[in-house]
Amino acid sequence: MLRPYLMKKIAFLMDPIDSLSLKKDSTLAMIRSAQLRDLDIYYLRQEDLALHEGRACGLISSLKLRDDFAQTLDPAIAGDDWYTLGEETLRPLADMDIIMMRKDPPFDMEYIYTTYLLERAETDGVFVVNKPASLRDCNEKLFATTFPQCCPDLVVSRRMDVLKAFHAKHKNVVFKKLDGMGGASIFRVMEDDPNLTVVIETLTENGTQQIMGQVYLPEIVDGDKRILLINGEPVPYALARIPSAGESRGNLAAGGRGEARPLTARDQWIAEQVGPELKKRGLMFVGIDVIGDYLTEINVTCPTCIRELDAQYDLDIAGDLIDAVVKQLD
Repeated sequence: MLRPYLMKKIAFLMDPIDSLSLKKDSTLAMIRSAQLRDLDIYYLRQEDLALHEGRACGLISSLKLRDDFAQTLDPAIAGDDWYTLGEETLRPLADMDIIMMRKDPPFDMEYIYTTYLLERAETDGVFVVNKPASLRDCNEKLFATTFPQCCPDLVVSRRMDVLKAFHAKHKNVVFKKLDGMGGASIFRVMEDDPNLTVVIETLTENGTQQIMGQVYLPEIVDGDKRILLINGEPVPYALARIPSAGESRGNLAAGGRGEARPLTARDQWIAEQVGPELKKRGLMFVGIDVIGDYLTEINVTCPTCIRELDAQYDLDIAGDLIDAVVKQLD
């Protein structure tokens, strides 16, 4: 039975609503769950934030999904009028009880400025998910290295000699930018690959940017598993994102397909290693990536894969998240 949360105001700071994928978007699942629980729902974009008269404010609109669409999230019945926005009004962010930070990367200076403004709202008593300071501190690739017992052999450097030495040792290496997303700018470089130097030059921007080198994990052919954690506790199923033919990237954005699976004992162990630190840092909703037996990334900015897991295992991950978030207000 759904718990009604009357008089609670929840705002979603997100990408433009018309840009959402009606079939897959995880933020849309959260909005639906909030509406089914009778929360008052509001909408704003990054560009709507402001500091006004000493307070963090936003041009905020009420948001409501059409009832029949909210019940099913079925794109086939959505039509052109699947949501209604109220009049945009400048108001303090402190008018909200909860703000869900669901703006997709890029993680750039504008994103950092947004976290500063959200921190001001936090100071005024708003519960922000995920915690703004932790969004800044926890780079999604570097943060994983906080748990070396879970990670494959890796290196972070911008020096050609250091990165080449790592490649010479392992001979089959994945190089990637620290701020990449969706499988972009990920290169697998095998032994005797003539492109090694140019790959490193390109990713480091000629030695000016730190990058990560990670030993290639052949288990990628069985999927790059996304495991979702709510307040440090894992959802009991992972979405294995399986690369398409000829690819070494499992990301759905790079053409991978998603297959839901129960967590293995190793998956559970990794979640147990990571979960307490996530909870301590106020990271209420996180997606960790596991290839084979190894943790490769901790996604804190805008984790996805809710809809795919819900569909394959009849779950309500967004509903569980909203319940956990509102419980923090008690």
